[in-house]
Amino acid sequence: MDKSLTPTTATSGRRASRAGLAIILAALLVLPLMINDYQLFVATTMLVYCLAAVGLNIVLGYLGQLAFASAAFFGIGAYAAGLSMVHLGLGTVPAILVATVCGGLAGALVGLPALRVRGYYLAIITLAFGELMRWMYVHNDGVTFGSGGFNIPDIGVLGFALEGVGKYYLFLLVVVIGVGASAGLLHSRYGRAFVAIRNNEAAAGSLGIAVNRTKILAFAWSGLITGLAGALYALLNGRVSPDTFGISQMLMHFVIVMIGGLGSLVGSMVGAVLLTGLPELLRNFPGLEEIVFSLLLIVVLFLMPKGIGGFLSARFPWMQERLYREGREHA
Repeated sequence: MDKSLTPTTATSGRRASRAGLAIILAALLVLPLMINDYQLFVATTMLVYCLAAVGLNIVLGYLGQLAFASAAFFGIGAYAAGLSMVHLGLGTVPAILVATVCGGLAGALVGLPALRVRGYYLAIITLAFGELMRWMYVHNDGVTFGSGGFNIPDIGVLGFALEGVGKYYLFLLVVVIGVGASAGLLHSRYGRAFVAIRNNEAAAGSLGIAVNRTKILAFAWSGLITGLAGALYALLNGRVSPDTFGISQMLMHFVIVMIGGLGSLVGSMVGAVLLTGLPELLRNFPGLEEIVFSLLLIVVLFLMPKGIGGFLSARFPWMQERLYREGREHA
């Protein structure tokens, strides 16, 4: 056992982590009372990208697969939610569930090539999948309304219309459930299997891990969570159009994960908050946003190779995720 992490220290770390989460959740609950409508919209957008970043990090950071289908899953979730409301007349919650299922199915489908190829080949295939989906959105006018996109009906729950604060609390609940479920999966034997495959696929197979099935599970969960984020994005903006889900969206997700930290749920959320809020701070300085984004990415990769999440975990042991602590305790 690592002497720097004794059982007493580990227990204290878990208690501090729970206390920190409770404080953050309390702050999120009272946040709408302290900000204006526009700032509330930005905060709600941050919640959406927290979920999207977690979805991508599962495959990229925990499973170690160079896959870039996140924007495709994001778009599938958005279109599934929006079209089910427009064409089928579904309510908000059923539409979110439909989008989540569609995202999961798309993830499982994209996971199939990962059983045969990896590295740059997988990256190209997943990027091509995203562009294929965008082509379908544009050229299926009768279903997807073509390149012009479409508006989504007002959202509501149990007959109550949701706007502003109500929408924020609904999204916060969904994000807490999504991130909590992802944390539960990653801290289970499946999450440990993801990491084992990332570290050494052949060794993982020799230990009895069903590598192919585990990969499909990881991709399916990634698609499910990212599709859920896409549904929230569509409901937040009230409109869906194909140009939203291209390469720029994929780059946004990728930069969030790289800056936040590969294989870190905390880092995913910190990166999402930072990268979503930064453009608002630079709104009055045209052209500066791209420069700051580039410099931030370079600085983080050079000075914090494990991202902001890794940097914080190294300096504040109580912020280490349980998956990491358990590995240290059994070392």
